[in-house]
Amino acid sequence: MNSLKTALAAAGALLVASAAHAEGELNIFNWGDYTNPELIKKFEAAYDVKVTVTDYDSNSTALAKVRAGGHGFDIVVPSANYVPIWIKEGLLLEARPDQMENFKNVDERWVGVAWDPGRHYTVPWQWGLTGIGVNTSVYKGDINTSAIFLDPPEELAGKINVAPERNDVMYAAIKYLGGEWCTDDKVLLKKVYDKLVAAKTKWLAMDYSVTEKLPSGDYSAVYYWNGAIMRSRLKNPDIAFGYPKEGFPFFMDSVAILKDAKNPENAKLFMNFIMDPENAALISDFAKYSNGIKGSGEFMDEALKTAPELNVPAEFEAAGAFIEPCSPEVMELYTRIWTDISK
Repeated sequence: MNSLKTALAAAGALLVASAAHAEGELNIFNWGDYTNPELIKKFEAAYDVKVTVTDYDSNSTALAKVRAGGHGFDIVVPSANYVPIWIKEGLLLEARPDQMENFKNVDERWVGVAWDPGRHYTVPWQWGLTGIGVNTSVYKGDINTSAIFLDPPEELAGKINVAPERNDVMYAAIKYLGGEWCTDDKVLLKKVYDKLVAAKTKWLAMDYSVTEKLPSGDYSAVYYWNGAIMRSRLKNPDIAFGYPKEGFPFFMDSVAILKDAKNPENAKLFMNFIMDPENAALISDFAKYSNGIKGSGEFMDEALKTAPELNVPAEFEAAGAFIEPCSPEVMELYTRIWTDISK
């Protein structure tokens, strides 16, 4: 009996050693400027895995790249409204993160989510919202409105950058004109189109260079993601954040393992790793967005806990909502508008 116990103990020790020294590679496909290098170094040291991070600039870019095949990636980080597309097309591994050791740390709010009920495919990475960033040395009026980029005040005209992301922009425009997301009202959508065409003449750009160009003064206003605007404020205290009272979209980006991943076991280790509160805090500290892991606040930069960009005032809470997937027919209408606006 003692020899059996000894053998079992040795086998258990071997399994632990194998997990602690997984070795090999891990290839992560993630949004640009969104992955903390310190997090990657910590994971590499813990598991003896060489990690390569490749950036993308939009949900559609990531989806197109993986659909085409031959990508070599193990992990992708899609937004909530895109996760059902990835799942439906069979592009994700049902990795069952809900059965992993650290899943107990996921905040209950982010477990029964509509895009991945019970979390059989994904785990939280970061979440936030799309709002307004303004250089208050240039404009001192109300910034809690989408009028900043849809009906720009004279002081900001020609100095505005808008996130090049279809759903975020369409959502704001539809709400601004009194409509509801996923509407197929042709009359309303014609108004949305006309509004965006007219507004674009007063925009300077539609790009991702906010954390450099907003604090430097190249842009005086942006419609963009809250974490990037916080990073801009930390460089320039004149930057202020506004919550569009007409309506603004929340987002959550989640880590998923690709069905054709070459290193699925290492990818599962990474999934479990980022559900540890201390590691989740590293994710937030870098990009300045909230995460979905309980207890991570204990390890976070104090500035994040009170940041105006990350703590929605009670008066604006009802204006925020997640962008739900619309029917293919509706999305075709939105895509037509967006294609023209993006030219």
